[in-house]
Amino acid sequence: MERYDLPIAVPFIHRVCFTRDVFDAGNSLLHDLLAEGGGRRVLVFIEEAVDIAWPDLASKILGYFSHGNVMLCGVEVLAGGEPMKADDRLVRAVWDKIEQEKIDRHSYVLCIGGGAFLDCVGFGAATAHRGVRLLRFPTTTLSQDDSGVGVKNGINAFGKKNWVGSFSVPYAVVNDFLFLRSQDPEVARHGLIEAIKVALVKDADFFQWIEVNAVKLAMLQEPVLEECVKRSALLHARHIASGGDPFEMGSSRPLDFGHWAAHKLEQLSGFQLSHAAAVSTGLWLDVKYSVKAGLLGEAEAVRVRNVLETMELPMFHEALLHRNSHGVLEILAGLEEFREHLGGRLTVLLLEEPGKGVDVNEMNAEWISQCIDEMHNTAISPFPSGH
Repeated sequence: MERYDLPIAVPFIHRVCFTRDVFDAGNSLLHDLLAEGGGRRVLVFIEEAVDIAWPDLASKILGYFSHGNVMLCGVEVLAGGEPMKADDRLVRAVWDKIEQEKIDRHSYVLCIGGGAFLDCVGFGAATAHRGVRLLRFPTTTLSQDDSGVGVKNGINAFGKKNWVGSFSVPYAVVNDFLFLRSQDPEVARHGLIEAIKVALVKDADFFQWIEVNAVKLAMLQEPVLEECVKRSALLHARHIASGGDPFEMGSSRPLDFGHWAAHKLEQLSGFQLSHAAAVSTGLWLDVKYSVKAGLLGEAEAVRVRNVLETMELPMFHEALLHRNSHGVLEILAGLEEFREHLGGRLTVLLLEEPGKGVDVNEMNAEWISQCIDEMHNTAISPFPSGH
């Protein structure tokens, strides 16, 4: 019997770019990115909501590619949003168009839209020909400050979030701040929860900056909003690139603070609750649990609470109260689903202080229940902001 262990190292470059009006004729960023890769064919997918908000976008893209050496094979407008992740219809539409236009592994797929749309189109591109070069153009605060700069794609299955998917480093991510101007203000604010999350677990100075600028962020003042999105995106991207586990082969998920409950909340709401609102609620639950577990000081929790309140972010949802036929809180099943999704031992990141998380391998169901009761009571009789 013989065995040979042959390590395989596959280098990636994670290109994360920031600009405004990327398809303006005078903006060379995209031409430079495509020339760097040497491909000659491009297929563009635009989320329908983005096409409606920016009715001249398709013609602008046509004009942009009328100059240069890259052939534009088509601009497709497809429905997006979380409902598109319920099955593989959108993924199959992407496959059909890639095959029809003869897009190969040296060609490019450009995807312009929010996080769910990027997930679906990205999964289609990652599985066509075992991987077509993908350029992501996130159009929401949530996708620009977090998921759009990640390396994951996926759709839902068996009633579970992202059960089907892939890890695939996009050829490039282009955060065009111009797209943020058309986003619904409440949705835009909610999307900043991922910036708060990554600041809490990775960068105390950034969290303090968010505290200082919370009112301006709540008002979506452009310079502050763009700075927040940029700092969050780079924290996420740098962790993926240098954290040692880009494809989540281990059990720790440091960028998923608050997400064990968030993913289950989305499921319990029939995916009517947005990911951002679910993360905000799940984050607050884990902040409160961190205090109850003796890890986080009450004063630090108050700092987090004040930021969430100032930025008008959700801190409770009725689905937290749902119980199964045995009287057990249904949210607790999210812990095992969280473990199962990654495999290995249950590992949940809690908070010791802003900028410093700590992994735990078990959660006390009674403490979770107590935290939820406190959240519910506060939601019924909210406390004055800052007190």
